[in-house]
Amino acid sequence: MRLARAHAVMIRRFDNTLGNLHGISFSDFQLLHHLNQAPGGRLRRVDLAERLGLTASGVTRSLLPLEKIGLIARQPDPRDARVGYAVVTPAGQEILAHALNTAHMIAQELLKDSTSSRLEAFSSLAQMAGLNLSNS
Repeated sequence: MRLARAHAVMIRRFDNTLGNLHGISFSDFQLLHHLNQAPGGRLRRVDLAERLGLTASGVTRSLLPLEKIGLIARQPDPRDARVGYAVVTPAGQEILAHALNTAHMIAQELLKDSTSSRLEAFSSLAQMAGLNLSNS
């Protein structure tokens, strides 16, 4: 329960600050970050769902508002009409660049009093959950 509460507090902190300064949620930030890190700044929705730990329909619901405000766009696959990509736009890249600085500052503040053993424990928790932190 403490782990769930700590997670909720951290997410709320990221949500509030990113929302106030950049107009995006932490979920939006993560989505833009994964798209931006992908080759060509694009991913299939199913691949994005896998990286975010969401369902394909959950990703679709997350992409729609970002598409409406021009931070992401849809891109069809020229070889397969059934496949579509989510692509980060130049406006999305600009918001993300500013939001990355903010997220880094929040993370530093949240972890400022953490010892190396605590940070190692966080890393162990991520590994137990099946996360590969080198790809995040």
